[in-house]
Amino acid sequence: MSFYLYVILAYLLVLTVYNIYRSRQIKSQDDFMVAGRSLSLTKMVFTLVCTWIGSGTFIAGAEYASYAGWSAIWQPAGAFVGIAIIYFIAAKIRTFGEYTIGDILEARYGKFARLFGAIALIIAFTTIVAYQFRAGGYILNVVTDGAVSLETGQIIAAIFVIGFVTIGGMVAVAHTDLPNGIIIVTACLLSLPFVVSFAGGWEHAHAVLEPTKFQVFASDFGKYPALKGLAYFLSTLLLLLGVQSMYQKFYAAKSPAEAKKAVAIWIVGTILVETIVIAIAVYASVYNIEFQKGWDGRALVLNAARYMVPGWVGVLLLGAACAVVLSTGMNYLLSSSSNLIRDIYQGMINPKADPTKMVALQKVFIVVMGFVAFAMIFIPTYLKWQVSVLQYAYFAYTMYGVSVTPALFAALTWKRATRQGGVASIVGGAAATVFFEIILPRIAPGIMEAANGLTGLAAMNSTFGADPWGIPSIYPSAIISIGLLFVVSLMTPAPTAAELERLFPSAAKTS
Repeated sequence: MSFYLYVILAYLLVLTVYNIYRSRQIKSQDDFMVAGRSLSLTKMVFTLVCTWIGSGTFIAGAEYASYAGWSAIWQPAGAFVGIAIIYFIAAKIRTFGEYTIGDILEARYGKFARLFGAIALIIAFTTIVAYQFRAGGYILNVVTDGAVSLETGQIIAAIFVIGFVTIGGMVAVAHTDLPNGIIIVTACLLSLPFVVSFAGGWEHAHAVLEPTKFQVFASDFGKYPALKGLAYFLSTLLLLLGVQSMYQKFYAAKSPAEAKKAVAIWIVGTILVETIVIAIAVYASVYNIEFQKGWDGRALVLNAARYMVPGWVGVLLLGAACAVVLSTGMNYLLSSSSNLIRDIYQGMINPKADPTKMVALQKVFIVVMGFVAFAMIFIPTYLKWQVSVLQYAYFAYTMYGVSVTPALFAALTWKRATRQGGVASIVGGAAATVFFEIILPRIAPGIMEAANGLTGLAAMNSTFGADPWGIPSIYPSAIISIGLLFVVSLMTPAPTAAELERLFPSAAKTS
């Protein structure tokens, strides 16, 4: 028990010393926010892996696999497709070379698009940081058999995440992601053969698990299984296409060519890790059921690391679980604080702010936003509310994916998108998500439907699968957001050559 905890804490302390040393390189806002635009290909690849692989993979992915079996692959599959699409615009993003996606939104749609986009992003990303704290606390609680309480574990996770980002910004994030990324990929590759063998292999898994665990769309995790599976695919795809943490990494690359090469390797690493984690969770389910271990679905990968692989491999896998929480929390906390400082403070309140003072101010924002994220998860924990990392992830993915991504992607690829269309899409998508995810279930609980025939309040209190009328909220929210983008853009005057110049220079020259 204590051995795992000591190893994890020792690794965190090593990273702390390393980040303090690296923080001495920070001389400007450019250094703090985009690491001086100096990231090499190797660092780009591993920091992109760590940007995406988080507790949504190791904790929420395992929770999803415990219900859905192999069809849980639909959730990360959205990222596979999204990265493939991003490959074609990665160099363009690096060439634009700013700090946040708000810079892109303002270049195409104006200051209000920047403001509304920043608000939507801050809500979504603070939620993501919050459930990293939850996952970190859960990991420490599980590996110590309860010696470290969930509440204490969350505090420890929050201290390290907030501390690392405050110390070094993007320099800390990128350089921490390098060893973390290596540990994540290595641990997954080494663990899978041991877990599969320990669980008895493919044929034995078929004999132990229910047939629904091998369906393309598991029939017992939503009223409309195909809609539910594709909803997770769509939410992941939309988040990936617009996730600001990734754009900041492109801005930090040495060159457009390096950014594009990094994406090509990133997709391989992401497919490997995401698929292997689901496989580990499925085979851990076999062992869990056969020997009646009573493991929580969220802890399948953690317990596989403790009981189904050799000790040295288990240490690596648990280290990987901690690394993803740390890296993802750092990435999204830095990203959301960048929006506060760049898009709201510098963009709307004090455009002539002294750049030499911005690093210190952003550090204050990091601490404040870290505390808000901690409160978002600590209060439900203190009140003993049921908390699902998977549900937190789905809300955050949907909020960001339908409010920001359509307008952002159109800004980069569709010359006919207008200022009015972009703003309407951002505001409409955010409002629709809040309505369908938060307001509607509470004013009309009777419409909530989930798996196994649960309805109303029973469906709302279930762990998995509750949706208005059984239809995942991302569908109406995405339709509203994308519909507003196209309809309003086509009903308003086309952008001028000057408005297109920064993102479509050739179009501006020929207009």
